[in-house]
Amino acid sequence: MTPQARGHLAMLIFSALVAGSFSLGSMVANEIAPTAFNAARFAIAAVLIGIAAIATTGISRDAARAPWRYLVLGGLFGTYFVLMFYGLKTAPPVSAAAVFTLTPVMSAFAAWVLLRQITTTRMALALTVGAVGALWVIFRADWQAFQAFEIGVGEIIYFWGCAAHAIYTPMVRRLNRGEPAVVFAFGTLVAGCLILTFWGWSDIRATDWANLPGIVWVTLIYISLFATAASFVLVQFAALCLPSAKVMAYTYLIPSWVILWEIALGRPAPTALVLVGAALTAVALLLLLKGEDSPANTAAISD
Repeated sequence: MTPQARGHLAMLIFSALVAGSFSLGSMVANEIAPTAFNAARFAIAAVLIGIAAIATTGISRDAARAPWRYLVLGGLFGTYFVLMFYGLKTAPPVSAAAVFTLTPVMSAFAAWVLLRQITTTRMALALTVGAVGALWVIFRADWQAFQAFEIGVGEIIYFWGCAAHAIYTPMVRRLNRGEPAVVFAFGTLVAGCLILTFWGWSDIRATDWANLPGIVWVTLIYISLFATAASFVLVQFAALCLPSAKVMAYTYLIPSWVILWEIALGRPAPTALVLVGAALTAVALLLLLKGEDSPANTAAISD
């Protein structure tokens, strides 16, 4: 597989893993303070990724150069996760998911500002098709539901979290100095854990960890293992192989993965009309996959 193909595979897996965190996150958003929950998830994920880094590439002293880089990245990703949970306290899941579909477009703009990555006509078309498909799935092909969408406080809070997520992706490429993805992810997780612990120390101390509902622990374990540790490495790896807009375009697949999660959990399957949206997201990805090795694309992803 070419580096670009491996980057796409990494993001395909990423989108499937992250989809599970939306349903679980909405179930526990009001059970524990967002800063306390996310400090714990970063700590668990940092331990796991640290062990993986030592067992594979090792952690060299060179990786500790300019530690401020990890503080920037950890702060951005930590901000996204905390604001996501704050937003889910009041925002309906449908509205929050709709806001999330803005991330690829914001990431493309951030990549132009930070890296001068240019969004080609094909990529812009793919982002547009993917956005339409994702919204189609999110609102279950119900035009009235889309028209009734209102921007509330929760949606606004989550929007700023998505903005931080969009900036994070090109910043990985901007700040990486040749460190392996797993090592770079470890540094980011440690920095994020330190920031969240300092920021949310009062919430951490006030949390009755011994008497939390079981669903909180299930969610914490899942999100720490899959939606944080694994996804950190996957995004770090993909961001070094693909333009930022293409990396974030995989967020359009998340609503479709959520449908599969719902079916697996025994909930009603969507109507055939809703599946049209899922097909549109697949078309968007096919548009992104075409022409990977052309000179224009090669130039777009070069430093």
